[in-house]
Amino acid sequence: MIRRTFLALATAAVIATPAIIATPAMAQTQDIVDTAVSAGSFNTLAAALTAAGLVDTLKGPGPFTVFAPTDAAFAALPAGTVEGLLADIPALTNVLTYHVVPGTVMSTDLSEGLTAATVQGSEITITLEGGPKVNGATISTADVVATNGVIHVIDAVILPPQ
Repeated sequence: MIRRTFLALATAAVIATPAIIATPAMAQTQDIVDTAVSAGSFNTLAAALTAAGLVDTLKGPGPFTVFAPTDAAFAALPAGTVEGLLADIPALTNVLTYHVVPGTVMSTDLSEGLTAATVQGSEITITLEGGPKVNGATISTADVVATNGVIHVIDAVILPPQ
């Protein structure tokens, strides 16, 4: 799964945004899906997970690490992209599972050039220069702990290699 030795990520590199504000109660009682839904800024992601039939999986025992694009990230895709994905469930599933890594990967586990295999099967790459990123998408909020894993909020939808 994770191929390189982990190094600590500087706390200052994580840029906090109000996308998810986790409280200890949330971390102890809500799974990944419920945590994202309660944040209110992941409506498109929630709808896509439902359409792809992945809600039950991400409510399962895990653990999972989800790089979760916000509604704004989905809105930034070219016109018609979201609608096209919703009409093509295999393609939608391919994109969504590319955002999920099996296991729990905390921000302190991230290191420059780290690669990780996704549930989709392809790898993602972490970079730290200019703040933590996954395949170029900025991790705006890290380490939102859920009962079955962790969420890292990202500012873009990452697409698997063709």
